[in-house]
Amino acid sequence: MARSKLFSTRSENRSSLKLKNRGVGSPDIGFYTEDQYKKKPGQKPLEGQSPARGVVEVKPTSEDAWVTADGEQVSRYWGKYRQVLVTNYRDFVFVGQDASGKPVKLETYRLADSEAAFWDAASHPKKTSDRHGKMFVEFAKRAMLHAAPLTTPQDLAWFLASYARDALARISLHELPALAGVRKALEEALGVTFEGEKGEHFFRSTLVQTLFYAVFSAWVLWSKQRPPTSKDQFDWTLTSRLLRVPVLRKLFHEVATSGPNSRTSR
Repeated sequence: MARSKLFSTRSENRSSLKLKNRGVGSPDIGFYTEDQYKKKPGQKPLEGQSPARGVVEVKPTSEDAWVTADGEQVSRYWGKYRQVLVTNYRDFVFVGQDASGKPVKLETYRLADSEAAFWDAASHPKKTSDRHGKMFVEFAKRAMLHAAPLTTPQDLAWFLASYARDALARISLHELPALAGVRKALEEALGVTFEGEKGEHFFRSTLVQTLFYAVFSAWVLWSKQRPPTSKDQFDWTLTSRLLRVPVLRKLFHEVATSGPNSRTSR
């Protein structure tokens, strides 16, 4: 059994190995909240408790986690627990439910492209940790906390910050020529120049935070214009039009039109 304090949900996540068969088989790990355990330390979950934060199915590195995620076993687990994290140690596939209650792969994370590449990465733990540590930790936290209720502004802020940290870590790993136009647009809009290594880091950090919180602000405005029962899907490319801020209009135009896979409408 393991526990981890993750953020201000006011409860701890705990994991329990090899769940009892509740008619659908026995997942390898279950994620519980603290209130699902007896008060005495080291105790198992209360009798009859179903893991509130979902289950984990672990396969050998030789198997394909994506194939497993689409298989009958995970389908049974999902029908019972509604959240299943599937892994073969090198791929992590998080299966949850969409707005209509159907199974959907919400997030994925890949440590290595193949079994051989995984074992090679495992033989260089420091290098692998430097490459994946921050991003994988954020992914794992979001998966374990996906079902946690957002009861305070701080809880929502944590999820937004988690995705922003993940995005910053990802773009920090690569040289991205496509960002040149975005950088110039941001420098012109803010009247600053990003120089040197620190300037580059500050630019990327500023870019990620501006994009994420601008999209969130736009979503808030967009949501207020629709009834709670609306099934419309928010389109992030509407951000500049909804916020009507010149710097954001220019910035989002650059982001939406940069690269071969860009799009400007849904």
